[in-house]
Amino acid sequence: FTAPSPIRRKLMSAPLSKDLRTKYNVRSLPIRRDDEVMICRGHYHDREGKVTQVYRKKWRIHIERVTRDKANGQTVAIGIHPSKVVITKIKLDKDRKALLDRKNRAAKKGKYTEK
Repeated sequence: FTAPSPIRRKLMSAPLSKDLRTKYNVRSLPIRRDDEVMICRGHYHDREGKVTQVYRKKWRIHIERVTRDKANGQTVAIGIHPSKVVITKIKLDKDRKALLDRKNRAAKKGKYTEK
């Protein structure tokens, strides 16, 4: 429970959806701000939305349109644990692409190529 932020990032990973898993040959990724996810477990299951905040201190993510109203009428985002969601759309940039290439299980690893 006392893990520092860069380690929490790795621990706060979410599995990829079936079609993304076949496309990239990667099972899960650390979740990120603009990813689109679908909630699989709990009260809000089968809701889809974009990740608005990754709250590493509380081990939770906030998803748009997953909110509740407080007694004074203010709306607050509800924290969902990243293991209870499935990533349906990845926000790709060059670092994320490099991560997917590294994690690709189908790619041949090693220095030597067959001649």
